[in-house]
Amino acid sequence: MKKDNKKVIYWLLTGCVLIFIMVVIGGITRLTHSGLSISNYKLISGTIPPMNEVEWQEAFDLYKQYPEYQKLNTHFSLEDFKDIYFWEWLHRFIGRLIGLVFFIPFLYFLLTKQLSKSTIKKAIILLGLGAFQGFLGWYMVKSGLVDRPDVSHYRLAAHLTTAFITFAFTFWVAMDLMFPKNKEIDKSYRNLIRTGYAILLLQIIYGAFVAGLDAGFIHNHWPMMSEGKFMHETVYTEQSPLYKNFIEGKSGVQFVHRMLAYVVVIFIFFIWRKGKQRDLAHYQKRGVNSLLILVALQFLLGVLTIMLQVPVWLGIAHQMGAFFLLTAMTFTLHRFSK
Repeated sequence: MKKDNKKVIYWLLTGCVLIFIMVVIGGITRLTHSGLSISNYKLISGTIPPMNEVEWQEAFDLYKQYPEYQKLNTHFSLEDFKDIYFWEWLHRFIGRLIGLVFFIPFLYFLLTKQLSKSTIKKAIILLGLGAFQGFLGWYMVKSGLVDRPDVSHYRLAAHLTTAFITFAFTFWVAMDLMFPKNKEIDKSYRNLIRTGYAILLLQIIYGAFVAGLDAGFIHNHWPMMSEGKFMHETVYTEQSPLYKNFIEGKSGVQFVHRMLAYVVVIFIFFIWRKGKQRDLAHYQKRGVNSLLILVALQFLLGVLTIMLQVPVWLGIAHQMGAFFLLTAMTFTLHRFSK
């Protein structure tokens, strides 16, 4: 039996699509402030939402015991609670579905000997990343159930970044099977793309910081942070000591995210320019060109998100833009690495 056949590729790409949906739903959950609506974790029984008014009231009564209701949402009715419960339940449901979609076909392919040793090792890493991502999700939620009505932005960043990395690795494994032939590698250009990849990941982390701190709702001007000020004074005075402004201060975190956006755009333009000077293969050229298009679109979405004070649909579009940009960067790096 041929190992690593098309069915294995489709399985991995299906996982990629589901992770993308998971990230989008996670973004909606965050922007609608729904993430703390389910304050316990039941792996099996939690799959089914409340089915009658008694069960809904029990879930609502449990929600009332925690800071988000007590400090922010005491005005909530049961119907209000149902609205936020839906998004968190859907987010967790898709997480469970992803677990099944990865594990059951993996077991089938393993038992029917359709995987090479290399793919088995990579698939085990994927399963580990998925399990770790689930743990980070609950670890994040727990931070909002103690004495504060929101989750730690550090834990949110870890949760979101791990989702992006899990997707990127899944996509990479699929491409290993789609493009199995080796070719001569331009190491200097590959290393340039690797550097761009690292900068993009750092920007994604800071995007999560902005989301976790609700830092997009302040300084809603561009290119200035406020009228006549490129850097608002709260960027370096909000927190003490100074360095905390850039990892915990709303103004400082937004400022870093703004500056990194310029760095990402310039660096990807540099990658594109260097690529134009080379004799690129078809997929290499498509990868490099897609980077330029997507980074321009993502920059525009970021500016609009800030200026319009983060409407839900635009916040989601901006997060999707980051996802597509990382996909293009992963594809491009793969085409210059294998």
